[in-house]
Amino acid sequence: MNKNIFVTSPLLPPLEEFIPYLEEIWQNKHLTNAGPFHQQLEEALAAYLGVEHLCLFSNGTLALLTAFQALRITGEVITTPYSFVATSHSLLWNGLKPVFVDIDPITCNIDPRKIEEAITPETTAILPVHCYGVPCDTVQIQQIADIYGLKVIYDAAHAFGVKYEGETILREGDLSILSFHATKVFNTIEGGAIICRDKKMKQRIDYLKNFGFAGETTVVAPGINGKMNEVQSAFGLLQLRHIDKALADRAALFDNYKTLLSDIPGIVMLTLPDNITWNYAYCPIMISDSFPLSRDEVYELLKSHNIMPRRYFYPLISSFPMYRALKSASPVNLKMAQQRANEVLCLPLYPGLEKEVQSEIASLLKGAVKNEYNKTLSLINEESFS
Repeated sequence: MNKNIFVTSPLLPPLEEFIPYLEEIWQNKHLTNAGPFHQQLEEALAAYLGVEHLCLFSNGTLALLTAFQALRITGEVITTPYSFVATSHSLLWNGLKPVFVDIDPITCNIDPRKIEEAITPETTAILPVHCYGVPCDTVQIQQIADIYGLKVIYDAAHAFGVKYEGETILREGDLSILSFHATKVFNTIEGGAIICRDKKMKQRIDYLKNFGFAGETTVVAPGINGKMNEVQSAFGLLQLRHIDKALADRAALFDNYKTLLSDIPGIVMLTLPDNITWNYAYCPIMISDSFPLSRDEVYELLKSHNIMPRRYFYPLISSFPMYRALKSASPVNLKMAQQRANEVLCLPLYPGLEKEVQSEIASLLKGAVKNEYNKTLSLINEESFS
């Protein structure tokens, strides 16, 4: 490759299509504070995603932070170490204690069997992540939450448009949080949203994201400034016009990877559950022990050819300094999460990725297997003549 190929590239619609939106913003001089594009995008996204109530935010992390305030969560929250740091950082910023439990080896999502074991009198909520956009076992998680009276907040940053048996997974739990960061399937440059169940909760969230204002001189909650501005909102409206094609392009690229990598021993692709409509947000592969190179050696091999994969998610959140002292962060409790973190490599996947790049990646991986075979054959020949 003559240029760097990154693991993702932002979906950017034609610039000329964005100009009319900017002209309208310049004309009405309404830049933020729930302007017309903000209101249009909330309605359009709710309709597209099949949810009743959606609250836009300037980024997904602020949406997460606000979700715990909206539900008045206290004490301990059970979550996964196999995610991006914003998941558990949002707990610390709210004065909450993360309790890490291990993951399911197939989906890489939080293992419901481990949740119940971790519940204490201080537990008030569960924070699962739909990792790579693959749905969690929402039925079992909700059953546990109902038995113990816990709230469930889903970090659905990867799960834009994902459905299970034809129904959106964003209605699961008490709240679901989306990210519209530039690296996501659907982006508003920066951005995020909270999906909630009823108008009363939407109103509370809307207060919280605007300093707690309920009127010109009335403040009803200790809110923050989490509002999405009009430029982001307009960009999102334009993105919606192109999202279906983008998802179709992602699906085709993922299927091409499956074809190219299917016969390489030691390379394991993500197993998708039955009956889901996926968004092809990522292409994670696991480099197992049977592959001749370690995951990090594969990582360096691809980088040496200007292909920049990412080790999502390595290291585990629980290994960072602010979490290491937690009892639940002990590697003994997180064996499967640690194994997957040491094996995973996310390959480039985004609309516009050239299939020649995918073929180059497959060739490099096959070359590693062939080199190991030749080394083994050479050793056998040497021993037979010695």
